[in-house]
Amino acid sequence: MTFAALTIGNRLRRVPLSVLLVAFILLVIVLLAAFAPWVAPADPNKQTLLARLKPPGFELRGFTYWLGTDDLGRDLLSRTLYGARVSLSVAVLSVVVSTLVGVTLGMLAGWFRGKVEIAIMRLVDIMMSIPAILLAVLTVAVLGPGFLKLVLVLGLTRWPRYTRVTYAQTLQVANLPFIKASELAGAGAARILFHHVLPNIAGPILIVATAEFGLMILMEAGLSFLGLGIQPPAASWGSIMSVGREYLERAWWMVAFPGACLFLLVFSVNVLGDWLRDEIDPRSRVR
Repeated sequence: MTFAALTIGNRLRRVPLSVLLVAFILLVIVLLAAFAPWVAPADPNKQTLLARLKPPGFELRGFTYWLGTDDLGRDLLSRTLYGARVSLSVAVLSVVVSTLVGVTLGMLAGWFRGKVEIAIMRLVDIMMSIPAILLAVLTVAVLGPGFLKLVLVLGLTRWPRYTRVTYAQTLQVANLPFIKASELAGAGAARILFHHVLPNIAGPILIVATAEFGLMILMEAGLSFLGLGIQPPAASWGSIMSVGREYLERAWWMVAFPGACLFLLVFSVNVLGDWLRDEIDPRSRVR
């Protein structure tokens, strides 16, 4: 056995079993979402009127609907798999957008100080005084629903948290000796910020990103539930549950299965985020 394999084995043995379990759950969800076109047993938009609101395990013409069907006779398993693609795609892209905007503004405020700092941080205060979900609902209502619009809305409503964290970390790193040495060597602000400051504050930013990832999934599901997110016939966990609430007494599976998947995904991300925070900053552990 190689030294690298021994090192990986030792690190895995130090990881709590609960973290390994949720990591496995998250990996399964990601793989199922990524390969949904090959894993899904049916076309998620194919309607079969003879199979409307059928319970899990229902069979018709040799085909088994393992998770039942919806109000239009569509296979709920296939729609749930495709809904995972939507939730993960929106969450990842939204986190990327909010990270790019928030981190850039935070470093600029922490480095240039003065009027730049005041302007950026006052804008952060204004944005954080407005509930994110309310701002997202109002923005989507004005711009209209759609995948790309939803990504931009979520990304551009959650950047202030990144800015605050990045700003505080930049203030600390900016006074370190190697940063001053780079300034004396004639390095420009852009080179210092992205080649020296950013790598040294990446840990706290990563912690914020993992927490925001789970929140983005919930916000996407909430907006789709309200009819402001992904539009039919595209599959989304939120929209599936929104339709399912009208048939809750007759077809509980339309809400139960997408809701369970949503819970498992967000729970897994949050547990991994808490573990990552403890690993990066041991002082944050609860004693």
